[in-house]
Amino acid sequence: MVNTLVVSFKMGIEEDIQQRTFRNAHQKAAINLLYTNSWMRERTKIIFDTEDITPQQFNILRILRGSFPKPLSTLQIRERMIEKMSDTSRIVDRLITKGLVKKLVCKNDRRLVDIIITDKGKKLLERLDTRQDEIDSVLRNLSEKEATLLSDLLEKIRSSEQ
Repeated sequence: MVNTLVVSFKMGIEEDIQQRTFRNAHQKAAINLLYTNSWMRERTKIIFDTEDITPQQFNILRILRGSFPKPLSTLQIRERMIEKMSDTSRIVDRLITKGLVKKLVCKNDRRLVDIIITDKGKKLLERLDTRQDEIDSVLRNLSEKEATLLSDLLEKIRSSEQ
């Protein structure tokens, strides 16, 4: 009788997207990064859904809480967003409808408006703050050192921008 050792392991991105080969390590890394971004968004979306907000709305609320009590223009908000999108004004309008932010007339130029977070918006973020461990747990398989290395590598990728 021949003894055979069967090794079972998850293949990773190859198995997840059912693709066995890649042109090179850079292509594999890029696809893995995009796939993992989508995977993380799906998991954090579940948490945001409990408060009836989108990840983009959460991002805007975080930005406004960070600048409080100083209001920001939609342009300033867009510059600070994780995803720089052209529909920032529509997202802000939805937050206004929910009572989470409000518009103020700009003190420097009365033709412009500034946006500020409301008490209701701050309370929503406080509730989400209590779930921060749950949000962070998306990366629970990484040690502190690995998370720091990952962050450094991602910054290195972006430093190649011209």
